[in-house]
Amino acid sequence: MREESAAMMPARPMAGPAPTDAPAVPDAGRQPVVGYRPGRRNAYAALDLGTNNCRLLIAEPASHGFRVVDAFSRIVRLGEGLGTSDRLSEAAVERTVEALRVCRTKMEARGVARAKIIATEACRLAVNGADFVARVRDEVGLDLEIVDRQTEAYLAVTGCAALADPYAESVVIFDIGGGSTEIAWLDGAATNPSADPTLRIRAWDSLPVGVVTLAERHGAADVTRLMFEGMVEEVADLLARFAIRAAAAANARHFHLLGTSGTVTTLAAMHLRLARYERRRVDGLWMSDGDVSDAIDDLLDTRLDQRADNPCIGRDRADLVLAGCAILEAIRRAFPSERLRIADRGLREGLLMNMMREDGVWRRGGYR
Repeated sequence: MREESAAMMPARPMAGPAPTDAPAVPDAGRQPVVGYRPGRRNAYAALDLGTNNCRLLIAEPASHGFRVVDAFSRIVRLGEGLGTSDRLSEAAVERTVEALRVCRTKMEARGVARAKIIATEACRLAVNGADFVARVRDEVGLDLEIVDRQTEAYLAVTGCAALADPYAESVVIFDIGGGSTEIAWLDGAATNPSADPTLRIRAWDSLPVGVVTLAERHGAADVTRLMFEGMVEEVADLLARFAIRAAAAANARHFHLLGTSGTVTTLAAMHLRLARYERRRVDGLWMSDGDVSDAIDDLLDTRLDQRADNPCIGRDRADLVLAGCAILEAIRRAFPSERLRIADRGLREGLLMNMMREDGVWRRGGYR
């Protein structure tokens, strides 16, 4: 478990409307906490409740993006057991509600004026997902919006596309989650860095597999190389349709992969041999194809207790990281690339950028 540092995010504000085939970010998960105050200093909050993690980011507008003022991340495993059941368990719900209370307290303490709060795959799949949303509203006072897969893919692109090589004529962006994996093909070089990156999406998909669901199906304690290959093959089958649609991506000049998730940030931290996780060194890091292969091989040679003792992995993620590596490996085989760029950013950053763009904070100069 780790929290982001309150550093300046280098992402640039996005401009322009969403593409006509991509939905606008939903409004139901967007409620004022203090109340938006035009012309005054405002804090924004974005909360992403996934299958595995509950993540909050609170930020204020800055001249070229935003400045993070507070962050919170907790592994709650809301989707635990969904691989074999269709319900959110009571234990998982209680863990998540407690984490959301912490988020609400932080939002109030920071005087958040506007927030967007979303839930993803676990709540999409569970038959009691709507009941959970109602409980959060009643007990915590937050309105969760269960977003669809297309919106999730749109937010992932918005949140990390600023890290794409501006000279790349094709980029495949992916977000490995707990219950699903979003992937998108961006075509054309980013000649206008302030343009909405979703306008460049040629194809996208949301694979119904993530680190939690894959690990539960294949086992996670002692992963052999044979088990690992089995996970890779399962993901490859799910990826096949997208791989056909985006087959031309890897042939473009300066093509590269851009990944966001705990899986890729963990591999980056291992590659850098960090004694503890440092976001400033990981976010934006370029890894060669060989670097990625070596990091995955090193992880495959570790036991569960060794992964748990690694401060860049931890006990809460030790049984999931190899499932994430299997998803990454399937993507690498479908889209061979000499380079992978690591993003320690994603849905929350996409939510923040959209809120600030909608409020016109950069047009008005409404930042410090």
